Amino acid sequence: PARSGRAGPCGAHVMEQPPGPALVHNAFMTNDAPRPVYFLSDSTGITAETLGNTLLTQFPANEFDRIMVPFITTVDQARAVVKVIDHRAAAGPQPIVFSTAVGSDIRQTLGTCQGIIVDLIGTHVGQLERALGTAASGEPGRAHGLGNAARYQSRMAAVEYAMEHDDGQSLRALEKAQVILVAPSRCGKTPTTMYLALQHGIFAANFPLVDEDFEREGLPKPLRPFVSKCFGLTTNPLRLSQVRTERRRGSPYASLRQCGFELRSAERLYVSHGIPYLNSASVSVEEMAATILQKMNLKH
Repeated sequence: PARSGRAGPCGAHVMEQPPGPALVHNAFMTNDAPRPVYFLSDSTGITAETLGNTLLTQFPANEFDRIMVPFITTVDQARAVVKVIDHRAAAGPQPIVFSTAVGSDIRQTLGTCQGIIVDLIGTHVGQLERALGTAASGEPGRAHGLGNAARYQSRMAAVEYAMEHDDGQSLRALEKAQVILVAPSRCGKTPTTMYLALQHGIFAANFPLVDEDFEREGLPKPLRPFVSKCFGLTTNPLRLSQVRTERRRGSPYASLRQCGFELRSAERLYVSHGIPYLNSASVSVEEMAATILQKMNLKH
């Protein structure tokens, strides 16, 4: 059976187990007997974790002990994982198992475990094969591996572009930007541009709005030729003050009065220039990115 091992990245634990892929244990739980949930994959596990967690959000009253097991690439490894899950099933609540294993032999082996299997790939592959009139490739890692090399390289180029053009640091090749996020400091420009680049391959820049922009009620000069590419972010004054206080406690920059002034001024600027904008106060980065893609009609 698996047992706690060394600390892994981001507070997770890599659990020791019989030879095979690592079990990445997410230890965020609030009671003594959370329902064990396994995310199994013959690749990175990103799809299993994302789709599985999306389904679990529909059950907010339940507590879950999440364990991700990526890179199950052989039947022997799959058997070792089944053994771990069966041991957990015998000791407590029956585990829920989300699987995105593509290979039929590995998928069938994982399907023998004593958990409740939610097969996120096998359930639908047959239907697609019939609809498309061709057999699935059965190759793991197509979604989050190199896959289409040109598309992957395009995403990496977008990330490099976003890093270079973060917070107005560079004006080079600004015309290549597909979208330019504008906002007062600490409204979420950087994480949103990075998400757009990494997840969607969008060439995104971001530019801060400062007092001199508000005083003249105009966009920063470098952005004026690109008004049609601009998208504004705002938030609420209290939230912005809290975020800025973490950075510069007690400063005028973090005061509620200054935050309110900047946000009101930014919204007037957006309206006067016909720039679409979004309040980021209670919206996730994923939701902001989806809204920007939709409103700006952007595609990778």
